[in-house]
Amino acid sequence: MDLKAENSSNGLASELNLEKIHRIAAELILPGRFMVRLLNAALEFVTNLLARVLGSNLVRRHFHLMLSGLVLFGPVLSFWVSKYSIFANSNHYLYRKFLKSTWGWTCILTGSFILLLCLSARHSLSLTLRHLSRIGIVGVLWLGCQRLLTLLEDAAGTCYEPMTPVQDIQSPASPVQPLLLLHEDQTKASCLRARMLWRGYEVSQDVLIICLCCLLLVEEMSVFGIHLARGKAHQRSPGAPLRFIFLLCAVLLVIWLFLLLCLLAYFPSFPAQQLGGALGYLGWRGLYQGWYRLRPSWGCPGLPGEGLFTTVGTQKQPQQNGTCDESEV
Repeated sequence: MDLKAENSSNGLASELNLEKIHRIAAELILPGRFMVRLLNAALEFVTNLLARVLGSNLVRRHFHLMLSGLVLFGPVLSFWVSKYSIFANSNHYLYRKFLKSTWGWTCILTGSFILLLCLSARHSLSLTLRHLSRIGIVGVLWLGCQRLLTLLEDAAGTCYEPMTPVQDIQSPASPVQPLLLLHEDQTKASCLRARMLWRGYEVSQDVLIICLCCLLLVEEMSVFGIHLARGKAHQRSPGAPLRFIFLLCAVLLVIWLFLLLCLLAYFPSFPAQQLGGALGYLGWRGLYQGWYRLRPSWGCPGLPGEGLFTTVGTQKQPQQNGTCDESEV
């Protein structure tokens, strides 16, 4: 009898413990759900605002002009910036982690955005691969430009070794001009590694890739507003992962613009930076304003959003702004 009473009391105690645990868990889950809903609402508000801005005609049609003005007149800021600023140090964290891998960051985030956008709009593998091929084409273009510019710089430049001559004893106050010993058959990379002096024409590859990545990001992200409008018409909202990747792409665009401004202000190099910006602009112009406007096929990936927001057979001709218009939704 005592054994049964002991067992019943143990069972009652375990039930009370389980109820207490469930009550504590419910109290913890409620604030967590509230925070998740709050963060989700903030994410929707910010991404909707950014999509409206990046999808506006003002940005899509005139962003390249703003970028060109920044490259042309940005070096003027060097008269006002302080040489003791943390951004005047070429070994700054931003330069080491972002500037040296500009294309890698852009390729990963933009490729992820295009992949999620295509899967959200149309569940078509061939269409997804065709839109992703735009990133591959830009990557091939960048690698080709790197190789070509390196060859041109090696062919147009010369390597010198500074040598200080022996000073005349009779004229100790006369300034000593260092002699330059010519080294032939030296590339720019090997010359600088040997701590020698390289003189020649060059093009800023950092400014080239930053300008190209900024123009690419604006082109690819400008169609997100159309996707939001299409989802609203069908009472279907894009998922949080797509919105989050879009937000990361927008943050990356701000970082590239800030790094470009720092390069122009703290490390001005005329006309190397302006030539790099011009080549980046020509690359964007030839692809997004030229080749991608052709009829979409396996030989042409088409413009961003083309085929995603219209049904087959009802696609209209691309607008002059380079993307589908909201009237096609």
